[in-house]
Amino acid sequence: MPQLRKDPITSRWIIVNVENPKAANDFIHEPLSRSSKTCPFCPGNEHMTPPEIVAYGRKPAPKGVVGPWQVRVIPNKFPALRIEENPEKKALGVYDKIGGFGAHEVIIEGPDHEKEISDLPLDHVEMILTAYRDRCVDLKKDPRFKSILIFKNYGEAAGASLEHPHSQLIALPIVPSRVTGEMKGASRHHEYTERCLFCDILAQEATDNKLLIYENHDFMVLSPFASRFPFETWILPRRHEAGFDSMPATEIPALALALKTTLAKIKKALNNPPYNFMIHTLPIGGKETESFHWHIEIIPNLTQVAGFELGTGFYVNPTPPEVAASILKLQE
Repeated sequence: MPQLRKDPITSRWIIVNVENPKAANDFIHEPLSRSSKTCPFCPGNEHMTPPEIVAYGRKPAPKGVVGPWQVRVIPNKFPALRIEENPEKKALGVYDKIGGFGAHEVIIEGPDHEKEISDLPLDHVEMILTAYRDRCVDLKKDPRFKSILIFKNYGEAAGASLEHPHSQLIALPIVPSRVTGEMKGASRHHEYTERCLFCDILAQEATDNKLLIYENHDFMVLSPFASRFPFETWILPRRHEAGFDSMPATEIPALALALKTTLAKIKKALNNPPYNFMIHTLPIGGKETESFHWHIEIIPNLTQVAGFELGTGFYVNPTPPEVAASILKLQE
C-alpha cells in the first residue's frame, strides 16, 4: 500500500509507493548530447560571453591574450532579471508587482566541455564551491537583494540550454516561497524544542542509518523522509550553519568530496540522468540563524509533475527514499 508522509520541514504531504517501488533501471531517459562547436563557454571563445566578473585558476598570458582559466563567472547573456531594473514594489489594485530587478550570473565550472563535477579533481570542485561562496559574499553587499539562489540544470530535460558544464546564481529582491516555507517549518520546530529541526534530522539518521547515503567528518548526504521525487538527495553540514556563505574555508574540501561523490553515485545508479541541484541558504538579513540550516537539494529528473500534483500540491514518489538510499549507498 502507498504511504502518505509528512515533510517535517514544510508540512507538505507526499505519497510514497512502498508496495511496488520503482528501482533505478525503471527510469528511462535520453543521455545528454554534447557538442563543443562554437560553444561560448569553451576556452578561446571568451569574446562570445559578456565580460567576466571574476576568474579562478588563471595563468599568466601575453598582453591581449586571455590566459588559461579553471573557473569563470560571467553575467548571464540572457538574464531572467537585470541589475538595471527598478526594485520598487508597486500595487495594481489587489495585485503587487516589482520591476525585473536582480542579478543573474553563470559559473562556468571548467574549461573542459565534457567534464562534469563528478569527473573533476577534488581541488577543482573546491574552486567551484569557493566561487559560489565568494559571489554570495559580494552580492550581499547590495542592500536591495533579499536572497540568493545558486542552482545547476544538467541535461536538456532539466532545463540546461548549453551542454558545457555550468551552474547559475540569481540574486533576488524577494525571498522565494520554497525557502520561506522551509524557514517557517524550522522556526515552528525551534520554538517548541529550542533545537534546529535539520540538526535533529541529522542526529536521528546518525542513529537509524535508514536514509543515509554518504558521510564524512563535516557533511551528511541522505534521502529526505518525505522525498518529493525519486532519488531526491540532500547534502547538509553536520555543524549547524544557517548561511552557505558563512561556511568556513576549512569545510570546503569536505563539501567538495560530498558533492562529487554524491553526483557520481547518482550518475552511476541512474545512467547519467538529467538533474537539478539548488543551494538553500538563509536569506540576506534573515534572523532565523538558530533554526535554519543551509543545504543542497539534488533532484534527478525522472518523473513528470502532472494534473494530480498541480491540482493538489501533493507529490507522488514511486521510489521510497529508503530504497533510493540503499541503492545510492552501494554505488562506488
